[in-house]
Amino acid sequence: MASSGFQLLKRTLGNPSTAARFFSSAPSTPIRATLFPGDGIGPEIAESVKQIFKAADVPIEWEEHYVGTEIDPRTQSFLTWESLESVRQNRVGLKGPMATPIGKGHRSLNLTLRKELNLYANVRPCYSLPGYKTRYDNVNLITIRENTEGEYSGLEHQVVRGVVESLKIITRQASLRVAEYAFHYAKEHGRERVSAIHKANIMQKTDGLFLKCCREVAEKYPEIKYEEVVIDNCCMMLVKNPALFDVLVMPNLYGDIISDLCAGLVGGLGLTPSCNIGEGGIALAEAVHGSAPDIAGKNLANPTALLLSGVSMLRHLNLHDKADKIQNAILNTIAEGFYDGKTAKEKTRDAD
Repeated sequence: MASSGFQLLKRTLGNPSTAARFFSSAPSTPIRATLFPGDGIGPEIAESVKQIFKAADVPIEWEEHYVGTEIDPRTQSFLTWESLESVRQNRVGLKGPMATPIGKGHRSLNLTLRKELNLYANVRPCYSLPGYKTRYDNVNLITIRENTEGEYSGLEHQVVRGVVESLKIITRQASLRVAEYAFHYAKEHGRERVSAIHKANIMQKTDGLFLKCCREVAEKYPEIKYEEVVIDNCCMMLVKNPALFDVLVMPNLYGDIISDLCAGLVGGLGLTPSCNIGEGGIALAEAVHGSAPDIAGKNLANPTALLLSGVSMLRHLNLHDKADKIQNAILNTIAEGFYDGKTAKEKTRDAD
């Protein structure tokens, strides 16, 4: 479903009489949020989000920041210090896809955001969408990824010619922090089980420390069932029966892999939201799919992932009424198969 596929959603939200039934009145003082439209298709899907939020009377005032064309020496990336300060000041933001040239010596834009803003937990809900058929039904799980260290610490060097070394960093502080967030999330959202994903049978000290921290936190939440699953076995179990899992918490690299695997269970990265949580209540929601420069400007980009990430941002702000109504409108639109002004059934009938 391309951007034009949201015509029904926009019309529903934009109709004054319908909107009056769907949405309560907005707070008098708007909430300022940072918006990174991103690269490629980013600006056009960000525009879709802005239009829908406006039609829904969401009390958000956007402060837009764009990726630069020169490296800022203060951040060592194309993101400026002023952009980072915007998120620090507003404490909430939404980010479209950002592309970093590979092998060019530039610091990753996403890594810059995570490191500089101390966004320690990446939260990715993964659930089946009504009307979007995949191999699996009734998928409903949450991946929580430690976001600041592990193999993504960026500590690499050449030992001798032909031999390079990359350091995996696991600390007690970061492990306790993300484990605490996972169990708190499970409790607050009525989840029953937390699964710690690891490879401690091989990496006994690093993943062993991560598991030790998870066990410490688990003792404080006796109402939540706790289990430990080896990463390779976890992958097998997920593709056999995703219903075996509820909340999964894991170090950085495993989280990167598992969260994408889970997205594949329900239709892909273009349909899944993501939100990065930092200390002090900072939240930066994002679409985790690519920037797709080959279709940029062609009105083909699907804004679902960024829009659902925006919904996650609204939930973080306790704007649950707005979040629920927009999410329901998205799910209903997808379930109806409405695009280009016709339902899927009408399209099929016309083709016949």
